[in-house]
Amino acid sequence: MNRTKILFVLLLLTPVCLLAQNSQPAASVPDAPKTLPSSAPVGPVATSQPSPKEGTADDYVIGPSDQLVVTVWKEASFSGTYLVRPDGMISIPLVGDIQASGLTATQLGNQIAIKLKKFMQDPNVTVLISQIHSKVIYLLGEVMKKGPVEMTAGMTLLQAVSSAGGMTDFANTKKMYILRMVGGKQTSIPLHYKLALKGDGAENLTLQPGDTIVVP
Repeated sequence: MNRTKILFVLLLLTPVCLLAQNSQPAASVPDAPKTLPSSAPVGPVATSQPSPKEGTADDYVIGPSDQLVVTVWKEASFSGTYLVRPDGMISIPLVGDIQASGLTATQLGNQIAIKLKKFMQDPNVTVLISQIHSKVIYLLGEVMKKGPVEMTAGMTLLQAVSSAGGMTDFANTKKMYILRMVGGKQTSIPLHYKLALKGDGAENLTLQPGDTIVVP
């Protein structure tokens, strides 16, 4: 075989070799191991018991002589300010008498909405307690004005002390406490007055009717 034929054969074989190399499968990279999420133990969810310190304006129970603001969305004729009568009722135009005493603002709003369904579809009712005259709290000890104080909606510790004219120069703020009836028993709740003054909402307690603030 002469040189010309050898070169011709090599030229024919070169593309075949290159094609064979390119057709080799790429080395497979092993998949990263999959991490299964750890499952949390199945069991009942623990619920904490209510603390004597707990209490919000939503828990307030309406009483006689309290003043309420009832707002019915887009219905000014039903909206207005209502005074709870001594019998515990309020009177709304067309609706008539509704029992308010013994209910929270949310519960009363729901009752009004049920009554209004006779006159409109899906009434939206909001009840706010603007003035509280049926409930009082008491302040004893080193305060400027001792005795009962009428509550306002959502009244806090700082608001109550302020309504009593503040404390005297002899007040021991480190030993202040609230006497509160919890489950039929009188409970003493220690107060951290200075923390409340600094803006600690957990210490600026929302008061409940009948609370007695003692300032040694």
